[in-house]
Order: sequence, then C-alpha cells, then structure tokens
Amino acid sequence: MRLNILFGGAAGQGPNFLTNLLGSALVRLGYHVFYSRDYQSLIRGGHNFNVLTFSEEPVYSNDSRIDILVCLDENTERIHKKNLKKEGVILKGHKENVYYSGGLFKILGLDFKILDNLLKQEKRYDENIKFAKQGFDEMKQNIPVSKPVIKKTYFMNGNQGISEGAVKSGLDIYYAYPMTPATPVLGELAEKQLERNIFVFELENEISVINAAIGSAMTGAKTMIGTSGGGFDLMTEGLSLTGIAEVPMVIYLSQRPGPATGVATYTGQGDLNIARHAGHGEFSRMVLAPGDPKEAQELTSHAFYFSQKYKVPAILIGDKHLAESFYTLVEESKIIGSKKSTSLMRYNSYEKDEFGSATEDPEKIKKNVEKRFLKGIEMKEEAEKFKGFNIYGKDSQNVIVSWGSTKGAILDAIKDLNCKFLQVLYVEPFSAKIKQELDGKNIILIENNSTGPLGDLISEKTGIFINNKNKILRYDGRPFLADELKKAIEERIK
Repeated sequence: MRLNILFGGAAGQGPNFLTNLLGSALVRLGYHVFYSRDYQSLIRGGHNFNVLTFSEEPVYSNDSRIDILVCLDENTERIHKKNLKKEGVILKGHKENVYYSGGLFKILGLDFKILDNLLKQEKRYDENIKFAKQGFDEMKQNIPVSKPVIKKTYFMNGNQGISEGAVKSGLDIYYAYPMTPATPVLGELAEKQLERNIFVFELENEISVINAAIGSAMTGAKTMIGTSGGGFDLMTEGLSLTGIAEVPMVIYLSQRPGPATGVATYTGQGDLNIARHAGHGEFSRMVLAPGDPKEAQELTSHAFYFSQKYKVPAILIGDKHLAESFYTLVEESKIIGSKKSTSLMRYNSYEKDEFGSATEDPEKIKKNVEKRFLKGIEMKEEAEKFKGFNIYGKDSQNVIVSWGSTKGAILDAIKDLNCKFLQVLYVEPFSAKIKQELDGKNIILIENNSTGPLGDLISEKTGIFINNKNKILRYDGRPFLADELKKAIEERIK
C-alpha cells in the first residue's frame, strides 16, 4: 500500500497545518510518512500545496498520481484534478480546514482519539474539535489501508537534522542572515538557545555573518553559519580568509534554483561547483552532501570534526527539498565528537611566519602553501575511514549515481529494478573507492540540475565518463517523483 494525499490552497489557508497534523498522526500509528512542500514566494494568496505519501513500508518520496485531493480553494481542484487517480477522492467545499482532518481520519479508518489529542496541543481546541468531528461524521468514502508494524520512529526535516546535528556536536554560536531555504535553521537554533547553551545571532548581511563567525572561531568558539547560493557568493572572500588563517568553520549551503534570485522557494542542485571551488587562492576544504535528515545530523557532526581537527572550512550542501520535506526515520543518528582546535594567538589574512606576523619571505610562503596542500592529503586519508558513499539495491551491471535529496525518489524508484544506487556523501575529499564500484558498469546519473556536475566530478576523479543518454536531469525547480523517475531509469537499464 502506498497512498498520496495532496493538500492545496492559497498561502494562509492552512495546507501546512493539515499536512503536519495528518503526518504526525500517521507516524504515531506506525506508518512511514514523507511529505514535501510546494509554495510560492508570497505571504498571502497564490497557490501552495503539499503532497503527503504514506505506507506501512519505508517511503522517501512522492508520486505524480494522487489518491486524495484536499481542496482548500477552487484553484486546487482546477490545477491538480488531472493527476487524480480514477478511483481517487476529492474533498472540497468547506471553509474550515480542520473539517478535512476529521474527514481524512474517517476515510482512512484512523482512530479519532489520536486526532483529538493532537488538536488539544493547538489553539482554538473547542472550535477545531467541533469541525473535525463534523468532518468525521459526514464523510462516507472509505479507502482500506494496511496496518503497520509499530516501530519507534520520529518525524524530521533536513533543516531540523542540520540543527540537531550542530547542537549535538557542541555548537557555541550560529550566525545567519535570513535566506530561503536555510532560514528555518536560524529559528530552530534560536528556540534552543537557553536549553542548549548556544548563541544565535542574525546580522545585517552575509558578509557580516562570515566575518563575525571568523572572529568568534578565532576565540575558540565552535561556530557555524547558514545561507543559500546568493548569500554564499557574498561569503567567498571570507571563505578564503578561513583557508589562509586556518580558522575552522562549518557552512550550511542550502541550494535553490538560480542564478541571482532564481525561484526562491523551489529546489535545485546547481551549486555543487561553487561549493567545491569558491574562494581565491589554494586551500583545502570539505564538502559533504546529506540525502535525508538522519544523514544531515551525522554529516553535520563530521563537518565539525574535520573542520576543528584540520582548521579548514567544511561545507554542508543541501537543497530546499531536503531542507523542508519531512521524513519518517527509525534509527538514531551517530554523532562523532570533536575538540575545539583554536586558541588565542595572532591571526592574519597575509601569509605569516611562525609568530603569526605577515611575511613575504619566499621560503615561508612555500612552507605555508605546502602545509595547506598537505591538509587535503591528510583529510582524504582520514575520510576513507568514514563512509564517503552509500550503496543500495542489488548487485548489478546498472549503477545509478547521485547525491543529496534525490536519494529518496531513487530509493523508491529502484525497489523492483535490476540496478544498484551509489549515493555520494563526501564530495570533497572524493573517495578513491568509488572508481572500483563504477568501472565497466552501465552508469546512470541523476541530478536536480541541467549540467550534471557530479558526473563531471566523477570524470575528473576517476577518468570514467557518463554517456549523455544516461543522464536524467531535472531543472524546473521541482524534485523528482518516484513513479516518473522509475520509468526514466527503466529506459536506461541494460
């Protein structure tokens, strides 16, 4: 069983409230739930919708076909009715969104007491429970759903995973200037300031953010910053400063389609190359790419560990789809510890001598350059002790390669296919073991961009080139959908 429910309406009508309410209930009941958000850059009006997919088995993405369409306005039916399955159900015509929560519980055969308990945690309980009960009593349709095996699970999105990973890694200070889709991390961490003894500060722009963070890191504070592509551009001079001054820094780069403003509230993977190459001069860095909230927690701790140990910038690269989609997770994340590596001393943006003073001595310059180069070699050797990539699926001649949030749709798409999936976690340093997994294989590249930068990286590092016909690229600001992706993969399997 796998059901897709679409909640649609104008901004302010409550599709997020309804989606999270039902999702939370289903997770409590033991179902696996995934939901994604599609919204315009508007405070009121426009058209927003969420798609919630649930099953008694693990689920990591949505499908293109809808089982239940919840219309909070007429526009939703007009836009999405074409995607409704033949036997699908449309809920519409009531002005109170909570009415539909009761209706959904009736349709899916869920215990109304769970909805009652959830609504008690919200405002306007008396009014809400009246409309929810009305929806429950009036609904006549029924969709049979399989009963899940109850497991200990939790519900989380990528931004929450990043935030929790940072706190568990000993974060002291988080600086940011709001920029979608990284902004929610600012709110998540701000709520935890007193409880977790951290300091969260919003500054006037991204240049101030990275420079303030460098100053804090120089005093020994474990420091992290967050932004999206346009803000990261402004930070690149500061990024170079971290390289020459040997200042540990964790940077969360949450991608959205660009260039410039692009489409600010949608998703894409167009910033891999800027994460790898931004800044001037030569210095070592890490680039880590989580594919779900659990990996977001774990790789955040890896970022702190390597940045503190080697005094380098570590960039966590995500995107809007990972940042704001909710996943059902079973296992707790593994967090590795890291000691603070900085101490009070003289820092410099110039090449420096052993005392931290600026120098133009050629021998000292040569020594400094070699030191920064050797960091990259040492990090690469240590990184091989960690999982630089994951392998999923069957042992096959057909190998899918990808990174980041595409993971979910790929896992759902390949369940019945003769292929395996190699998910790159460590973009930089790139694992030498990947070459042996790809040699002589039919490689299928999947990315949320138009140029396939991971494919170029694989060619650069391994000498293996991917046939253009085997590249499945989506670049309309939307994530991959499992059923559509499955068809595209089937066309390329040998």
